[in-house]
Amino acid sequence: MRSIGVFCGANAGINPIYSKASAQLGKLMAGQGIKLVYGGGNVGLMGVIADAVLANGGRGIGVIPQSLVDREVAHKGLQELVVVETMHERKAIMAARSDAFIAMPGGFGTFDEICEIITWNQLGIIKKPVAFYNINGYWDKFFEMIDHTVSEGFVKFDQRENLIVESDPEVLLQKIRAYADATSDYWVDFKRI
Repeated sequence: MRSIGVFCGANAGINPIYSKASAQLGKLMAGQGIKLVYGGGNVGLMGVIADAVLANGGRGIGVIPQSLVDREVAHKGLQELVVVETMHERKAIMAARSDAFIAMPGGFGTFDEICEIITWNQLGIIKKPVAFYNINGYWDKFFEMIDHTVSEGFVKFDQRENLIVESDPEVLLQKIRAYADATSDYWVDFKRI
């Protein structure tokens, strides 16, 4: 596990637990030599996890559209900042450069990004672990909805079971590694996206 794509909020949320837990995950990733691949921002939980990775000797790669660079929200301390034109390019590059994915608390952008990755796994475009860092029960309602889609026959049970949900960041990374070890034949064919 060399790199993890992290999707998270450009806001920090109203409860300080989100920032504290995000910093904890960033510290663990750096300590385990896992490179952060994320949206490239210096604001909200994006900024928190990037700062924590960098403060603990880790490496960060940001992928950010030019429009957000123009708004001065790009993180200037990263080892690599990839500037793209569109959100579609951003997501494709993040998918290609990540060995696994974690969704932290966030809003519509986070929902969009992690759901697209889940869909790519479902369609066989990629085969990479997808995890939800369930800080403060943030993802509980989301998984109630997913369980509803399973019970109504729109999502297969095994597709739901492949999603990792964990509130302890150490256990989260362990589960991602275990999943990756069990499915080590990752592949990506972006011509099919």
